[in-house]
Amino acid sequence: MPMSIDEILTEAQVLPNEAKAILAEKLIASIKEEIAPQITKNHLEEVKKRRDEILAGMVRPLNGDECLAKVREIIDQ
Repeated sequence: MPMSIDEILTEAQVLPNEAKAILAEKLIASIKEEIAPQITKNHLEEVKKRRDEILAGMVRPLNGDECLAKVREIIDQ
């Protein structure tokens, strides 16, 4: 039985950031025929820019689950 999207996401979240960026690029590339080429190009450029910023230490990645928990906490107040 194939993995669910949630299972895949859980597995992917433990990857190093560079591997996550590569995975994102490959996923976007795998559906590019359904997306306008300029949109795909823009998305890939943004992914690469963010990856480079993380690798250069310009920004610090945040844990998605922690961020969502904080947002939910703010919304519930």
